[in-house]
Parts: sequence; structure tokens; C-alpha cells
Amino acid sequence: MRRLLVRYGLAMTSVVLVAFLVPLGLLARSLAQERALDAGRQDAQSVAVFAGGAGQDDARLEAAVLAVNGGHRQTTVYLPDGTSVGAAAARTPAVELAGLGTALTSRTDGGIELVLPVGGSAGVAVVRTLVPDAELTEGVQQSWLILAVVGAVLLAGTVLAGDRIAARLARSVLDLSGVAERLGAGDLAARVEPSGPPEVASVGRVLNGLGARVAGLLATERELVADLSHRLRTPITALRLDVDLLADAQERDRMTTHIDELVHAVDAIVWTARHPLHDAPVSRCDAVQVVRDRATFWGVLAVDQGRDLRLDVPDAVLGVGVGADELGVALDVLVDNVFSHTPDQTPFALAVRPAGDLVQVVVEDGGLGFPTGDLAERGRSGAGSTGLGLDVARRTAERAGGRLVVEPGRLGGARIVLELPVRP
Repeated sequence: MRRLLVRYGLAMTSVVLVAFLVPLGLLARSLAQERALDAGRQDAQSVAVFAGGAGQDDARLEAAVLAVNGGHRQTTVYLPDGTSVGAAAARTPAVELAGLGTALTSRTDGGIELVLPVGGSAGVAVVRTLVPDAELTEGVQQSWLILAVVGAVLLAGTVLAGDRIAARLARSVLDLSGVAERLGAGDLAARVEPSGPPEVASVGRVLNGLGARVAGLLATERELVADLSHRLRTPITALRLDVDLLADAQERDRMTTHIDELVHAVDAIVWTARHPLHDAPVSRCDAVQVVRDRATFWGVLAVDQGRDLRLDVPDAVLGVGVGADELGVALDVLVDNVFSHTPDQTPFALAVRPAGDLVQVVVEDGGLGFPTGDLAERGRSGAGSTGLGLDVARRTAERAGGRLVVEPGRLGGARIVLELPVRP
């Protein structure tokens, strides 16, 4: 942006300089030519005074011609008897025409000739003064050089002034960009000091207001989620008391385990609601172990519904940058979709595969798959559900620096892949 503004300034200054300096240069050349021609006319007229009486006073005519021929200009007097006085020069067509009584100015080889007829008792004498090209352009190069220097100085001044103005404007815009990036990254405390032109300063004030507004909305949302999560503790406590009254010890232990998992999930929701995403600690887990655990958990229900569960995991540790709880929740929502939206006895598979710098966690089934276009936005699945399950899995993958891919599976249904970067 800074360079662009300087270029605009240079372009505008260049147009102005061309509009003024080119005419000035042409005017300087015209003035030099007129100055030289005026001097030549004065020489011719000073000699013409004596040319009319040349038959009576040749000495004075020769003295006058000698006096004006000391510089670049050369004057010649062609007398009626065919002789000439002064610089040797051939009779040109202009001289012949002037012999008929016509004064004129004509371009000839080496310059411009000024021809002046002078009548006398013996006939018409012709005074010819040649102004050479060197005198016609004398001082023009110096004038053009001065104009060029003036133009260069103005351009340099434009660059310096434009650069300082552009630097100030660019600094203001860069500050806005930096704060916008920080806000986009989740730093809602980022603020910009409004500066620069009024329009840019206004954008800064609007950006600060937007950051404050978003921070307030998120704080309200976090408090609401935390409050709702705390309200769940009362029915969970009642449920725990009911479980404690079960007579079957095995059933009581199983239900207690499920309640503990529910309490853990609620605690995680409360913590997430009260802490920004960038405050979360760096998490890692073994994807292979998590998939094995979830396969064991869902295997009981799979057997009950006559589903064939295929587990394909390597005999190795594949670390990923997401916590075991988060990855487990993502897998649970994906597998729950299989159980909710495919009929009994539909097979499904869980797999973990290394793929270079990525670890692929795969969930696929033998159902009908997803209708085309129903995965474009959060809250829509096209299968009668809220559509939030896939969004939970997608956000889990993106928080770890990966992505979620949905494609046709080898079992005939959908194949959902969580691509997670390797984190040893």
C-alpha cells in the first residue's frame, strides 16, 4: 500500500511537470531564436544605413560591415554593380528576390538569413545577415537542463513527502489489520489506537466497538452455558442416589461408571465455557488406544443389534494433538450417527491409519450414506437429526490442526475421516 500511494503521487506529479516543463522548454527555445534574429536584424539595419550611399562612401560601408562581423553572425552587402562587401557568400534565391525590393527572412544551410533591400541612386543594394544555428539555439540546452533539475527535485520531494504520508497511513492500516487478526484468533482484548485520516480512524473505533461487543456476547454465552451445566448437577445427584439403591451390585457399578463419565463431561463443558479456546492446555493422546476403547464400549450395543464391527488399528502408538476425551467424544457422536440412522445388522468399521504427517481416524458404515448437499452447514444433516454431531467432530479435528473429510465408504455407506497431525 505504501509503494502504491507513492506511485500515485509520482504519476500525478509527472503529469503536472510534463504539462508545465515541456511548454517552458519550447518557450526557452523560441526566446533564444527570437533573441538571435533580433540581433541579426540590428546588424542588417546598421549596415543598411551606409549601403544606400555606398557609391559615395565605400570606406564607411566597409567599416560598418567589419564592425558587425566580429561574432558568429556574418553580414554581406551585394552592391548594384555586382560586387559585394563583407563576408564572402554566394547569392542565394532570397538575395535575388530581395534585389526586386522585397525584404524577407529565409531558412538556408547553416542557419537563417535576414535579407534587406536598400535603394540608392545607382540601384538596389541587398544587405544579407546570416544567423547561424549555434546562435539560434544558444542557451537552450542550459535552460532545458535547469528545467530537468527542477523536475527531478520536485519528483524527489514528491517521493519523500508521499512516503511520509503513505507511511503514516500504512501504519494506521497495518495496526487495524494486526488487531483484526488478533480478534480473529480469539484475543478479544485486542484494541487499536485510532489514528490516520478520519476515515481510517473511524474504522479503528468501529473495530474496537466490535471487539468489545463480541467479548460481551461471548462472556454472556459462557455464563449461560456454565449456568445450565451447573443446573444439571442436581438431577445427576438424584440419579446417583437412585443408582445407589440398586440391589444388583454389578448393575450398580456399571451405572455408577456411566454417571461418573457424565459428571466428567459436565465438568469439561463448564471449564470450556469459562475459558477461551487459546487458554486450553496442549493435549495429546494415542489415537489407537482411544479407538480401541470406544470400539469396546460400542461393541456391546453392536452385538445386541446384530451389527458387524470391524476394527482395523496398527500395533503401534500414534500420537495426535487432541485429548483422549475430545477424540472419544468425536468418535462417540460419529458412531452414534451410525446406530441412529442405519437399520439394525448394518455393519460399520473403525480404523486408524498413519498417512505421512497425519493420522487418519476412520468411521464408515454400510448404510445409505449422506444425501448430496446436506453437509454444507452446521445444524443440517438431512436425516432428521440436529446435524451438530458432525460439527462437533469437525471442530475437534480443526482445533488439532486437521480436518474432517466425508466421502463414500467401501462398505457402501458414508466414510468419515478425521485427519489429525501427528504429535509424538
